[in-house]
Amino acid sequence: MRVNHVGEICAQALYNAQRLTAREASERSHFEQAARDETDHLAWTRQRLAELQSRPSLLNPLWYVGAFGIGCIAGRTSRSLSLGFVAETERQVEAHLDSHLSRLPADDHASRAIVQQMKDDEARHASEAEAAGASALPPPVRWLMRVGAWVMTTTAHRL
Repeated sequence: MRVNHVGEICAQALYNAQRLTAREASERSHFEQAARDETDHLAWTRQRLAELQSRPSLLNPLWYVGAFGIGCIAGRTSRSLSLGFVAETERQVEAHLDSHLSRLPADDHASRAIVQQMKDDEARHASEAEAAGASALPPPVRWLMRVGAWVMTTTAHRL
């Protein structure tokens, strides 16, 4: 659950940065709505960590700053690439959450419900970004995103 919490910290940073750098009101509105969903996810994962007598990642400030910087870069590109970054991010998160669901104990209904709702919301965010005109990102960018996510999840699991 710590890794999922870190993901929500990063989502807040990404959406806030992209909202601040968006050129169009409709684009800002998209990021504001998505950030509201991610705020719920952040609260759910934080509460579940407490219930499991665990703690958030010690590196949360670092994750936030890094993701905010990436969000600023994405937000300063074209509208279609910025939305493409959202779509790709959410598709990768959706895959991570699907993998997490397969590893959660069957009797951990609370964690399963949280992860499933997050997965559904992330899929919706990706679909909305695609419907709003997201461009597919080049393969090297998608690969770098996967590598970055692997570093984050591997580190956050431990720290």
